[in-house]
Amino acid sequence: MNNLLTKHILGELKNREKFQIDLLEWFDSHQRELPWRHNSSLYKTVISEFMLQQTRVTTVLPYFKKWIEKFPNFNSLASAKEEEVLKGWEGLGYYSRARNLHKLSKIVSTWDSFPTDAKSWQSLPGIGPYIAAAITSISFNQTEAVCDGNVVRVLTRILACGEEFKDGSVAQKKLQPHAQTLLNIQRPGDYNQAIMELGAIVCHRQSPCCTICPVLAYCKSGKQGDPERFPVLAKKKKSFQKIKRFWIESSDSLLLQKPKEGGNKLVGIYELPKGIETEISKKGNILAVKKRTIGQVEFEESIYLTSLNQDCEINRYNMEWIKWENLNEITLSGPHRKWIEELKLKNSK
Repeated sequence: MNNLLTKHILGELKNREKFQIDLLEWFDSHQRELPWRHNSSLYKTVISEFMLQQTRVTTVLPYFKKWIEKFPNFNSLASAKEEEVLKGWEGLGYYSRARNLHKLSKIVSTWDSFPTDAKSWQSLPGIGPYIAAAITSISFNQTEAVCDGNVVRVLTRILACGEEFKDGSVAQKKLQPHAQTLLNIQRPGDYNQAIMELGAIVCHRQSPCCTICPVLAYCKSGKQGDPERFPVLAKKKKSFQKIKRFWIESSDSLLLQKPKEGGNKLVGIYELPKGIETEISKKGNILAVKKRTIGQVEFEESIYLTSLNQDCEINRYNMEWIKWENLNEITLSGPHRKWIEELKLKNSK
């Protein structure tokens, strides 16, 4: 791995400089119009980087706009209640990101000035090497290279790196030194955005657009015609889980569950009840079967129309009745809002 770059044409400084120029010229002409790039600010950069973790740009766009309207700066976010923050995040998933943003804002809103070094930013909740590098390079012009999934894909293809990595995080760690070597020190923020942009809109996982790639001249796998071979990631075994959920309604309310245990990632976020089989008077018919994948786990969730035993203590299961007209005021987990809207319409027919 350490010899890959030295043996490559980019091992020579003059070639690296030309590579940087070609990439930046392409970025200047082809970068996407994104709201965090328009009237950019440190706050917008932080919010966008948190939202873009494990989430596509197209998904993030409407959420980012609404978020900036509701929480325009660190102070407004810091003063908000957690319920408001989670509600603003509803639909993006991975709610720990929202909680960490909230905690981070409470800290930085007390500062007289912002640190410019990556190490200081990594001391804050939810910020690792990648986000710290993105923030400090884009907002403070610090020479910190980013190395996310897009950068891993671009670099392994340029270098035709056939090493198998256990997972994406291992690949990022091993390729970080190469990313740092290739970084343009005059425009580090733009360079970081450029190489990520290249991975996002040209160097796709499948069917990469090599014929329009601005750095094809430096790409070993592109010249070989086998870019999709890279990166090489160890295959992970997928697991399968079946979950029973229950639809229990009254004339004016729906029974929902709100986990409160400290170790539950969805603490404080509502969902259709599960784990209450012993309290069901009769299971009833299956209203719907929903399938989704989170990471390496495939879920099959069956939703039963049913009713509770008369003596069921709903507080014991962290459940509460939510009036239909109040559903828009609470935060629902993942796709549950869509499921509820579909099933409410189905049951009303």
